[in-house]
Amino acid sequence: MIYFTGCVVRKKLPEIADATEKILKNAGIEYEILKNEGCCGSPLLRTGFQDEALEVMEKTSRNLEGEKILVSCAGCYKTLKNDYKELLGVDLDVVHTSQLFNTLIEEGRLKLKKLPWTVTYHDPCHLGRHCGVYSEPRKVLNQTAELVEMDKNLEESRCCGAGGGVKSAYPETAIKTGKSRIQDAEATGSRLLVSSCSFCILNLKDALRNSKNDDEGFNISNVLDISQLVLMGLEQ
Repeated sequence: MIYFTGCVVRKKLPEIADATEKILKNAGIEYEILKNEGCCGSPLLRTGFQDEALEVMEKTSRNLEGEKILVSCAGCYKTLKNDYKELLGVDLDVVHTSQLFNTLIEEGRLKLKKLPWTVTYHDPCHLGRHCGVYSEPRKVLNQTAELVEMDKNLEESRCCGAGGGVKSAYPETAIKTGKSRIQDAEATGSRLLVSSCSFCILNLKDALRNSKNDDEGFNISNVLDISQLVLMGLEQ
């Protein structure tokens, strides 16, 4: 199996890859990370640069075709699983970390302890509305904490504010939307906001940091990837 970390994890959130690798090793999963891992092409696709995206995708597909591919990022998942098939005719075998963790828990290969915390979960647009993956992340979270849902969840989940090039082109809008999502999480009374998309996590972390700088007084203490919470609950 290839663990395709993705650009955001590789460059900005390496702690997600660290947590995922520790979980895979605990479960006895053999994997590799490509030394020459490229981009999945999602940022180019979402911002209208289709010719450039196709060039990147064709190059990346040559390293992934015929392999089982594990991804942390919802954008990578949607792109590799759906867009490669639609645009390149390449049918890749892709699984998201939340799906794999759920399978490993059900098979008894990952044993989690219940942490005395309440958490709430943000559905990434790419993983939820675009790919219909809703139950697996929730099953995993319920194994290691008390999950409290936001009012805007599942198909009605509010976007984190970063997608479609918004974070790059309109950073103030991205932060403003991210703050709205932090407020949704705050209303649950949870201290932790968990998601399963590195791009969502990056923007929500920025929004939370910005809110604290503005003394808005949020009780949400941190934004985590699902892998980080699973690692915390892992029985050694």
